[in-house]
Amino acid sequence: MKILVTGCNGQVGWELGRALAPLAQVTSLDRSELDLAKPDAIRTTVRALHPDIIVNAAAYTAVDKAENEPELAQAINAQGPQVLAEEAKRCNALLIHYSTDYVFDGRKTAPYVEDDTTNPLCAYGRSKLDGEQAIQSTGCRHVILRTAWVYAARGKNFMLTIMRLARERPELRVVNDQFGAPTSAPAIADATASIVGAFSRGTGTHGIFHLTAAGRASWFDFAELIVKASGPPYPVVHPIPASEYPTPAQRPGNSCLDNAKLAHVFGITLADWRIEAQRILAELRQAAPPPGQKA
Repeated sequence: MKILVTGCNGQVGWELGRALAPLAQVTSLDRSELDLAKPDAIRTTVRALHPDIIVNAAAYTAVDKAENEPELAQAINAQGPQVLAEEAKRCNALLIHYSTDYVFDGRKTAPYVEDDTTNPLCAYGRSKLDGEQAIQSTGCRHVILRTAWVYAARGKNFMLTIMRLARERPELRVVNDQFGAPTSAPAIADATASIVGAFSRGTGTHGIFHLTAAGRASWFDFAELIVKASGPPYPVVHPIPASEYPTPAQRPGNSCLDNAKLAHVFGITLADWRIEAQRILAELRQAAPPPGQKA
């Protein structure tokens, strides 16, 4: 079995290389090798490799910047995935694609299920929703995994930002009225490997699935856990409403996703967000240089 992974230098793409390697022959490409904003390059690459499965971890993820670059966000998050889907159908490959909680407006009080009405509030969310719909329109075999609040021990993410700010500032102000489930890239990659395994056994099911850690947190809750686990000095973390931290892109107040469908169909359940966050923080502490030694 041959698997093509796009966006291999991103948080999820990096972990996919590890998680999928035992299952198949994996070709991992970064943006310099396969740019989703270039449709002809997508067609040429997929036809040359003729994969059995395409895992699309490439995406435009600069949420605020997308407000000023909506065309580029659309090219990478919608038009590129459509071409991938067309090529997947052409070679009868399965396409696994990652989407986001930002396809919803966050006004629902309960966790969102897959069939809930979408209503993205920002350019990034619209581009990701358009990508979902473009993939579905091709009729290719696909699994779309909506996830949220992704972080890892590498890359650019909330966890690493809070760790840095905790070293630089005596006080932090973090939003406490936006809720979701921080979900680690390793957990996403491992779940993806389980889905690939199901399809290799002939038990996979196509469609849209929600894939997030268990539990519910605010950004303030996540920041407090990070600060307490990172070691002294401990800055004071103040909860604030989102109205006190305006951003160019509007974000959903409720990003909680219901994962029951994923558990029912694939038997996949992610751990509580606190457990995985502690694991990643322990990994970062182990990798950190001793006090007084430069990294």
